[in-house]
Amino acid sequence: MKRRSLLFFLITSDISPAFPAFGKTKSKNPYDERRLLEQNKRIQRENNAPEEFPSFIREGFTVKVVTPDNYEKRDSGLILRDFYVGEGDFPKDGQQVTFHYIGYNESGRRIDSTYIQGSPAKIRMGTKALVPGFEEGIRDMRPGGKRRIIIPPELGPPVGPSTFFSSKQFEVFDVELLDVQDCKRRTIGFYSDVVCN
Repeated sequence: MKRRSLLFFLITSDISPAFPAFGKTKSKNPYDERRLLEQNKRIQRENNAPEEFPSFIREGFTVKVVTPDNYEKRDSGLILRDFYVGEGDFPKDGQQVTFHYIGYNESGRRIDSTYIQGSPAKIRMGTKALVPGFEEGIRDMRPGGKRRIIIPPELGPPVGPSTFFSSKQFEVFDVELLDVQDCKRRTIGFYSDVVCN
């Protein structure tokens, strides 16, 4: 009886009761996205990120990657930009690639660099020595080519205390492919190794 009286009072006094809204979704505020983008750019400037570095707008577990139009997005989720294409053949499984790279996190802070280490990296293709996104990114590069590779978390490295990476984030690598070499296995007595030249 009390409920009926309250409902009657709300209707006759032109006050509508608050009923739950079903089927409505919270629309994104373009101002919030712009604010997050500006905040990301400011942090990147503080970290001396390279020119035309991608921006990452994070809202909870959702990440929007903002890049200029000259970036290519693949079905796998990998995002690329070629600065210089290079010449020669693409590396094949079993071949050794020699490359320099600079690795960045989402805020544009440099986390690793072979240039600073003083020597390029050498890896044989198809041996799972690289994270999937990195290998996909250099698989269709030509020697002398320079490329920026944006690797989504699902194509990145495993995370946890035993790894360098502590959270599922996008990683950005500027890669310079120096050389591709054929490799062959040699056996001397009981010793066996792979030689690339």
